[in-house]
Formats: sequence, structure tokens, C-alpha cells
Amino acid sequence: MTMRNQPTARQMRLGSELRRLREAAGKPAKEVAGLLATSSAHMSQIEAGSSGISEERLRRLAAHCACTDQELIDALVTMTTDRTRGWWDEYRGVLPPVNLDLAEMEHHATFLREVVIAYVPGLLQTPDYARAVFGYMRPELPESELTPRVEHRMRRHSVIEGERPTSYDAIVHEFALRVRVADRQVARAQLLRILEQTEHQHVKVRVIPTDQDGFGGAGASMMYLGGPVPQLDTGLREGATGTAFIDAEPQLRTLRTLFRKVEAATLDCTASRDFIHRLSKEL
Repeated sequence: MTMRNQPTARQMRLGSELRRLREAAGKPAKEVAGLLATSSAHMSQIEAGSSGISEERLRRLAAHCACTDQELIDALVTMTTDRTRGWWDEYRGVLPPVNLDLAEMEHHATFLREVVIAYVPGLLQTPDYARAVFGYMRPELPESELTPRVEHRMRRHSVIEGERPTSYDAIVHEFALRVRVADRQVARAQLLRILEQTEHQHVKVRVIPTDQDGFGGAGASMMYLGGPVPQLDTGLREGATGTAFIDAEPQLRTLRTLFRKVEAATLDCTASRDFIHRLSKEL
């Protein structure tokens, strides 16, 4: 297969899962490469996500590694045979690859959970709110870069607004709801937008009030994306060095625990709606 110059996060995830299958079975890369009638170098490229693998080879690899989890194997086959070009591909070469990777991962997720402390979640932002946030990036973005970022963020909303919307559970700190990234009008429109979304059964937004006892998670911002099987769940965290996709089970377990701890400090969905409604009336 053709070498990929820059594999996507989803392609790299497929490769890492194939490597895990091989390592869990204690099979050397050279042995598996021979089974697949390829070279060790090509096997390394497959496991790095820079080269694809056919369904037949993938199933042969899984059988050789004594993997009996048929749901996992089928999910991996779907990942390797899916040639869909999503709307995010229109932004290739326009936006950083991580933006496209996130949109693709959200598109394939079976559920989404998010904790946001400083800003309203991107999936709930209005165009004016998003523009104000991106306007603070340094170095300052020219209009030719700012507009595509806002458009891309708005198009990400399709995962919770489409014909088959994905279940979305967001936890937002009061701080994020109160900070005016622009002016009063933009702030009020943003709160009303959140209220509109929570009218849908698949969208849950819960608020952490600033006076809530027992919340020490100021650095808890994260996203958790459900996979077609639990082994393919993915976490996302942003740090000083950029955005990191997480797929190692110990780290995913930590994110699940973190979500539960933060969840314990929230108002329930009804009380959260009332809280956001009161804030909108103050503006």
C-alpha cells in the first residue's frame, strides 16, 4: 500500500492496536511480517500508521496472535477498510492536523464526555464566541486563518446535531459560563445556545458552581470519546505542549476516574439548566 506522509490519529491508533495484539501474544515483529508476506520495515510502518493493512492480512494477524475477541477484530477491520473522506478533509493544509484528527475521532465516537473549566465546550460554542476565543491566540491570527477555524468548529457540531446524533455529556464550570470572551450580547447568546442544546435528550450539560465544596479539579479539562468497543476508547487532553490523544488503558482508566470525581461536584441536569437560565437573565 502507498506510504502516508502524515497518518491521522485514527490511522496511528489502528497501528498501535495491531502492535498491542502482537506484543500481547509475544510475537516478534519479524515473525508476524513473515506470516503476512511482508518485510519487517513494512510491519513497522503498519504499526506506526504510516502504511495500511488489508482486511485479509489483519484477520490473519489476529488469528496468529490468538485474538478471540471478534468484536474488537471487526472494529479494527472497519477502521482499516473505511475509506470515507469526511468534511474535515476540506481543511487539510488549511488547519493544523490535530483539528482534523479531533473532528474525525468525534465523527466515529459512540459517545462523548467532556469536562471544561475555562471555556464553553467547542461543541456548544456560538460563532461569535468561537471567534472571540480564537482572536486571543498568539501570534495573532490573520482573517484568512481565523475564519476557517471558526467554520471548522461550527461544523464539528454535526456530531450532536445530525440525523443520528452522538450522546454528549458535558461538565462546565461556572467560571466558563460567566467569563465574557466578547461582550454582554455574545455572552447571553452563548448561554441561550447551551439551553437550546440541552432540550435534546442526547445532550446533557451539568454545571460546577464556584461555591461547590469538594472540587479540586481546576486542571481537569478533558474529552473522552467512546469507541465501537471499550478497547478503542480515546482520551484527549490539552497541555502546554499541545493536544494529546490518549489510548493506553491505564491512562484511560485515570480519565474515567477523573470524570466521575468531577461529576460528583456538579448540579444535576435540571438544576444546571435553571442555573444557566438565571445567569442569562443577569445579562
